[in-house]
Amino acid sequence: MLNIRETNPQEDCAIAQHFYQMWLDNNIPVESIHSDWLKITLEFIDRARSELQYKAFVAEIEGEIIGSASCQLFAGLYPDIIVDRSRKYGYIWGVYVEPIYRKQGIAKKLTTKTIEYLKAIGCTRAILNASPSGKLVYSQL
Repeated sequence: MLNIRETNPQEDCAIAQHFYQMWLDNNIPVESIHSDWLKITLEFIDRARSELQYKAFVAEIEGEIIGSASCQLFAGLYPDIIVDRSRKYGYIWGVYVEPIYRKQGIAKKLTTKTIEYLKAIGCTRAILNASPSGKLVYSQL
């Protein structure tokens, strides 16, 4: 039975592993990825958790994590001078499902959970940069 739940910090390595695998699945060569990708990702998650209300969610079957998605407040590309009630963006990233579990709606359920969280913290819009294969899934949400 599929269970979607919030992660705890002890599961950050699983999130990082999914993020790494997502890039490989999108045809990014291993030599194009920093060799210390795990350290980079864990430091990013730690900073996002303390500064940007980061949360992650996992999909699990019989206790095995088979998918994940992360979200946080969007840090922006320029100075944000608009008040939060008018524009407070959330960012969804690292949505990943193990290949044998794809095309079962799991990525959609994970993304829906991130959207619910971002709404709960007052976000007015969620941003997600989808891969070509994920674009259809996320555009429906």
